[in-house]
Amino acid sequence: MSFKEKVIYQIYPKSFLDTNQDGIGDLPGIKQKIPYLKRLGVDMIWLSPIYPSPQNDNGYDVANYTAINPMFGTMTDFENLMATAKEHGIEIMLDMVFNHVSTDHEWFQKALAGDKKYQDYFILRDEPTDWVSKFGGNAWAPFGDTDKYYLHLFDKTQADLNWRNPEVREELFEVLRFWMEKGVKGFRFDVINLIGKDEVLNDCAENDGKPAYTDRPITHDYIHMMNQATFGKEDGLITVGEMSFTSVENCILYTKPEREELNMTFNFHHLKVDYEDGKKWTQMPFDFARLKELFHTWGTQMSEESGWNALFWNNHDQPRALNRFVDVDNYRVAGAKMLASAIHLNRGTPYIYMGEEIGMVDPDFDSMEKYVDVESLNAYQELLLAGKTEQEAFEIVKAKSRDNSRTPMQWDSGEYSGFSDVAPWLAVGKSANEINVAKELQEGSVFNYYQKLIHLRKEYLIIAEGSYEVFLPDHPQIYGYIRRFEGHSLLVLNNFFAKETTIELPAEFQTGEVLISNYDNEELNQDFTLKPYQSIAIYR
Repeated sequence: MSFKEKVIYQIYPKSFLDTNQDGIGDLPGIKQKIPYLKRLGVDMIWLSPIYPSPQNDNGYDVANYTAINPMFGTMTDFENLMATAKEHGIEIMLDMVFNHVSTDHEWFQKALAGDKKYQDYFILRDEPTDWVSKFGGNAWAPFGDTDKYYLHLFDKTQADLNWRNPEVREELFEVLRFWMEKGVKGFRFDVINLIGKDEVLNDCAENDGKPAYTDRPITHDYIHMMNQATFGKEDGLITVGEMSFTSVENCILYTKPEREELNMTFNFHHLKVDYEDGKKWTQMPFDFARLKELFHTWGTQMSEESGWNALFWNNHDQPRALNRFVDVDNYRVAGAKMLASAIHLNRGTPYIYMGEEIGMVDPDFDSMEKYVDVESLNAYQELLLAGKTEQEAFEIVKAKSRDNSRTPMQWDSGEYSGFSDVAPWLAVGKSANEINVAKELQEGSVFNYYQKLIHLRKEYLIIAEGSYEVFLPDHPQIYGYIRRFEGHSLLVLNNFFAKETTIELPAEFQTGEVLISNYDNEELNQDFTLKPYQSIAIYR
């Protein structure tokens, strides 16, 4: 089965299931729920970082690439998880954070101690540039008690690695070989399009300096080298690159098979359509025309140029999509299914984020005290400094915080939603009594709908392999597309709003077969009415 037919499930280990009752999810907890994931039908699980880390950026500040954080368990626990998953036909994808390491990492500590070899593992300069860190403030920090500065595009405890040094590349390739020998079959590369900095670093006032270090041509060379030295040698290994501030043109290059770089890429443009003036810490209704334009542009161009998208609505860094794109109080179930159809029937590999398959929503916290995410806490203070009232600042954080997706998985209606017997590291969402796995499996329909979508991708080659064609690009409510493959065609219609709309069905689909719909199937007529948040797929 190729990566085009597979569906990948993302787990945020800290929040999935706590088996040792310390309030933090762990690897034995993931192992315990493998039968549940098998029942859902996913092929691979991607684990957010599980390595030793001071946790300044939730594990994306790695202090050791080839060990397990004791918070999550032991290497034996990892091996047991992998064995159980394999028995159930599920593979493991690990998160590789290769742009930077924690300043606690021994490489950085040796560099600080004056070791010239390790100083060349990092990007040290006498004069800082005007680049801005993605977490705010200057992207350079003083390097120990020397007169130099080191680059940190993220937190100051995350020092960027110098990929121009062949020894650094070889160290990182060795990390991949270590995990491949353990049997890992997938790698997700964190912000991998930032690894190729220019040799001479100059000021760049435009967009906080991003053009100076994003998608540089040499990045493609590095990824190709990595492919050839490691995962490119193993059939069936799946790779996905997280691309920060990227372009369609570059993502085509990253994923074109003959270029031997990556299988697929994540981009985030579609999740910024509710950012006022492109700024995250604002509130506005999502811009549907823009959302659709992005889907159509990426869908069409990647199809024409044989690139490949990783498709997703949710992850550990995003608020729940249901709260962003759906009238969640009135249409949670229909909306959850519509959003699922929009990407699972699309051209690309779908990713499900834990809880999405039961229609989980934002936690609806009622005070700032509940939030723990450093980005959210900083944003709250910055909003106050910018003149917002406490209530206004809180409402924005409540809508945009990364903690919205990091709350514990809702397994049942127990005190801590079946996640733990003790108070978890982050509070459980208010909806846990109503929205949980036990209740969903007993009487819900979202889980079953996801099961069916996953099954359809394997059953109908057109979903995995078909081309992408725009349908009704100017319709104010419908995101529609047509897939075509070897004389077969599939029309997918998604109504993104809480009101009905009638369209003219193309003649070729008036006699088609309904593969899936989130409302009871009705007759296909020339004038076809879609109900609120209806999604329907018609096959010819």
